[in-house]
Amino acid sequence: MSNRKIPLRKCVATGEMRAKKELVRVVRSKEGDVSVDLTGKKNGRGAYITLDKECILLAKKKNILANHLKTSIDDTLYDELLQLAEKEKK
Repeated sequence: MSNRKIPLRKCVATGEMRAKKELVRVVRSKEGDVSVDLTGKKNGRGAYITLDKECILLAKKKNILANHLKTSIDDTLYDELLQLAEKEKK
């Protein structure tokens, strides 16, 4: 049996390296639309963030996602991420 390599990604808020499945991807398309990419396969510039309330609020406070994706982020995106974090807890 071969041990499969687990893909790692860095959380933009905390800087922690984590398994790709533990993070959620936020994507900016060529048109400038920013959305949550649950599949991890959408085209565009991506940033990974941990699905944790504190991480999401830190990213919002310090404007980390906006800086990383080089565009403005609407508050509704952060609300969507917070809802996903709540579902993940349950």
